[in-house]
Amino acid sequence: MPPASSIPLDSCRGHSVTDASPVEVRQERVREMAQRAGFTEAGMVSLRLPEMELNAERFTQFIEEGRAGSMQYLARRDDEGRLIRSRVDVPFPWARSVAVCLASYNADAPLSTEVADASAGWIARYGWSGAKNADGAVRPSDYHKVLLKRLRALEAEMHAEFGEFESRAYVDTGPVVERSVARAAGLGWTGKNTCLIHPKLGSWNFLAVIVTSLELGEEQAPLSVPDRCGTCRRCLDACPTGALTEPYRMDANLCISYLTIEHRGEIAEDLRAGMGRQVFGCDICQDVCPWNRKAPIGVDDGSDLAPRRALINPDLEWLAGLELADFELLFNGSPIRRAGFAGLRRNVAIAMGNSGLAKFLPWLERWAASDDRASHEVGQVADGAKSEAASSGLQDRANASALGGTARWAIHRIRHRIRQAPSPPES
Repeated sequence: MPPASSIPLDSCRGHSVTDASPVEVRQERVREMAQRAGFTEAGMVSLRLPEMELNAERFTQFIEEGRAGSMQYLARRDDEGRLIRSRVDVPFPWARSVAVCLASYNADAPLSTEVADASAGWIARYGWSGAKNADGAVRPSDYHKVLLKRLRALEAEMHAEFGEFESRAYVDTGPVVERSVARAAGLGWTGKNTCLIHPKLGSWNFLAVIVTSLELGEEQAPLSVPDRCGTCRRCLDACPTGALTEPYRMDANLCISYLTIEHRGEIAEDLRAGMGRQVFGCDICQDVCPWNRKAPIGVDDGSDLAPRRALINPDLEWLAGLELADFELLFNGSPIRRAGFAGLRRNVAIAMGNSGLAKFLPWLERWAASDDRASHEVGQVADGAKSEAASSGLQDRANASALGGTARWAIHRIRHRIRQAPSPPES
């Protein structure tokens, strides 16, 4: 997920903090407003609930045990040494409640666990998003921007009904552990794969929040959704790198999503084989979840979060052949930008190695011989980057320098699998 940042809504600038709303704030009214704004489901939760303290303890344990990998932004602390993301009212002392909105991105498309051609890679479902422009062509869409626009509409309607209040809106970018407040708001339970699972919508959902100074009465405490994972452990058994170390416990250092998106540089050799042909993110623990079998389709080709069909089981040679300019054109405004050009190539090299296909050897041999040049090219683009998004995505010399070694590993893996293949029967 991107680094934390504050995105105050334009309409909240200059609003004073209030200890209580001028009119009674009803959770059901906020839910109705959120659905009009385009969200699939929504809830609102008071920050005074005892569960918030339990959430803070869980998050603190996650950080202190080193399970966040290199995502140092999760471990930021305030001047008093408190983890900023442990409680919403740490960065925002005025906060009293959070409106939590859910938007389904479940598309009518294959699962990563279904049989696919060995020459294809996998991009996580949430990375497929696109929208049609005026000429009918599908262009990348950034769910952060799409959902922030919906939040702005919701916030404006809340102000019209409830009056002035302080607020901040975030889509995956703020000092809020969205899954924790969503669970407290009655939008689901935390599954054994650590994803929020809604009993009707499953887990393929984006979360967006508005932190507010509005008070909710105790009688409006949402009903919690009971844990319905039962004895099922499909997600734990399916995780190929063992990132789900036990039920409800995930180690980001071992997670394919973290490795292919957030991790910079070499990926440990003992994890590469388990990564299969995932080139951006991973859906395995959600694909095997029985609750997602029942989940309704949430987006179609007319949505502003429509799946870009070319990104479903994409051809690895097509991805390998992308140059920097192609990457920019295809993924500027897409979540895939987060991995960076060099990071995507590194991931493609691993996927090629795991395919076992000899046809990928020329690509890998070229990368193995030119890792210094690739590092220089990526560095030049990074140094000239103007935007924060370009900088975070392309200032990635570590990934570029890792490409050569990764390619050599992939070559060895393919050749080993070729040698191990049974000989054809003699005629």
